[in-house]
Amino acid sequence: MNYWLVKSEPFKYSWDQFVKDKKTFWDGVRNYGARNNLRAMAKGDLVLFYHSNEGLAVVGVAKVVKESYQDPTTDDANWVVVDLKPVKALKVPVTLARIKSEPSLSQMQLVRQGRLSVSAVTEEEYNKIMEMSNGL
Repeated sequence: MNYWLVKSEPFKYSWDQFVKDKKTFWDGVRNYGARNNLRAMAKGDLVLFYHSNEGLAVVGVAKVVKESYQDPTTDDANWVVVDLKPVKALKVPVTLARIKSEPSLSQMQLVRQGRLSVSAVTEEEYNKIMEMSNGL
C-alpha cells in the first residue's frame, strides 16, 4: 500500500462535501508531477485530504477506489483522475504549521513542494500525521 496527499480549497470542494458525496473523482489536476502521482495510485491506497488556501490542515483520510482513467472534464488525453471515497475525518486536524514544526516531517513533499496538488507520502509520514491527529 502507498500513501498520498491531495489538496482542495474548501470553498471549491471541502471535506464535508466529500463526505456528503460519499465518493468523487479527483479532477482538475493540470501539473505533470501531480498527474504522475495520480497515475501511480493503486486501489486501496490511503490518501490524506488537505484543505489548502484556507484552513491549511490535513482534515481527513480517503481511499483510492478506482485507479487512474481519462479525466472526463477534458478531451486532452494527458490528464487523468482517480476515484476516492472518504474513510474518516481526523479527530484533530493537523495544520501545516504543526507539520512544518515536526522535524520528522521536514522532507514531506507538502513542505518541500508546497504547490504540488497531489503528492506522495511515506508510510512514516502518514503514521506521524495519524499520531498528531489524535492530539499527540
